[in-house]
Amino acid sequence: MNGSSKSLEAKASHILDSGPGSAQRRAAIVLLISLVLMWGCNWPINKTILTYISPLWYACMRLGLGAFSLFLAQAFLRVHIKPPSRMDIPIVLSVGIVQMAAVIALMTFGLSIVPAGRSSILSYTMPLWAVPGAILFLGERLQFGKAAALVLGMAGVAFMFNPTALDWSDHRVLIGNGCLLLAAALWAATIIHIRAHRWVGTSFELAPWQMLVGLVPLLAVALWIEGPPPQTNLTMNTIIVALYSGPLITAFPFWAFVTVARTLPAITTSLTLLLVPAIGLVSSAILIGEPIDRSSVIGLLLIMSAIATVNLSDIGKTRLRRNRRHTREW
Repeated sequence: MNGSSKSLEAKASHILDSGPGSAQRRAAIVLLISLVLMWGCNWPINKTILTYISPLWYACMRLGLGAFSLFLAQAFLRVHIKPPSRMDIPIVLSVGIVQMAAVIALMTFGLSIVPAGRSSILSYTMPLWAVPGAILFLGERLQFGKAAALVLGMAGVAFMFNPTALDWSDHRVLIGNGCLLLAAALWAATIIHIRAHRWVGTSFELAPWQMLVGLVPLLAVALWIEGPPPQTNLTMNTIIVALYSGPLITAFPFWAFVTVARTLPAITTSLTLLLVPAIGLVSSAILIGEPIDRSSVIGLLLIMSAIATVNLSDIGKTRLRRNRRHTREW
């Protein structure tokens, strides 16, 4: 880590660090609950927004306003704004082009076709695709827990794609579902690169640059596929959408997640985040009247069980490694 710059954790979570331990934990729990509710309810809200703006231009708006919001946050926290180090260029390009541009575009396009509740479940299969990638590229071993998780997860995906749950004759529906699964797989690929990369700058310092890098090709693709950006008048609705898309659902969750990850145990954070697709399914039924079908519920339970197994396996392995290190030190 660069000694001349303080980390995001020290900057962004100064509120949590200023009080006693119990107060920090309570504040982190409130942030975690807020994150889960925001990310879960974000699916039906975005589904509604997409009735007013095309998918790719909405993705462009999210990246542009997200980058602007994070630069403002850095200025407020007195983080020195500077271009990424040469050593961080690969991760800036990888996260910017793949995770920021491709993943957000694919998820947004898929959401414009697929019901919001189902979209939240399919998008949350990301940890399943990370398992084979970690084995191939990071040299991790396929332990029993992760093998069982893959079987459970694939069973959940297969159940959601069975002919009684999905109209295989509708090519548009197939493309929408395929875009969501592809987005989850690409997201997993960037997670593997993030784990392998040796960081110089902090994730907070690099995030707005990654969004700007992703915005450039996404603007070109949006212009090519959807034509010129839609003309909008400055109304209260457009202001609300802008505030929601930039600071509220992009910048704030980024800060909140890192703050929570610093304060709460990993098992608490990872297992609580499993509620996101469940809330996405339920909130889509409540907010926009989507029906909850049996295939979505069973698929959700299988996929969430698989992801929980992956998380618990990773946490157990980390604790075992830490205990072995402490034993050697003694």
